[in-house]
Amino acid sequence: MTSSSFVPSPDTQAEMRAALGHFATGVAVVTAQTPRGPLAITANSFTSVSLAPPLVLWCPARHSKRHDPFVAASHFAIHVMAEDALETALHFARNGEVFDHHSWSSTPEGIPALDEALVRLDCAHYATHPGGDHTILLGEVQRVSQRRDLGAGLVFHQGRYGRFSDQS
Repeated sequence: MTSSSFVPSPDTQAEMRAALGHFATGVAVVTAQTPRGPLAITANSFTSVSLAPPLVLWCPARHSKRHDPFVAASHFAIHVMAEDALETALHFARNGEVFDHHSWSSTPEGIPALDEALVRLDCAHYATHPGGDHTILLGEVQRVSQRRDLGAGLVFHQGRYGRFSDQS
């Protein structure tokens, strides 16, 4: 058995990222409407928080050029991406302002709603909290839309995208 340990520090950030990468997550694309137009970002820092009230959170990086518009948005949508939506997830990881090649519409609140999502959670901004080099952004879910015809969700694990394999 090979094992190692380290103390998290600025010098061990790569090791810390690799250690956290062992936890598989789903892939979400978060969208909002800004004064410049629709904006999106791919995130794997998404989780449910509460059922009463229905709260979810995600964590944009403070150094991201997209951070401030998302933190300032009164509403946003979290899209749980289908396993065949990898190109969309990769696109919005790189460029959040170009929606030309992605099918979408607007919610009643004006939030961009991507068609490729398994689940879309339309949220009102609930609270923000500091989270180190990220901001913890809580949203109160106001509407849930689901598309069961799109299959399973896209998964991110150890820096790679893939699919869930049922072992039961």
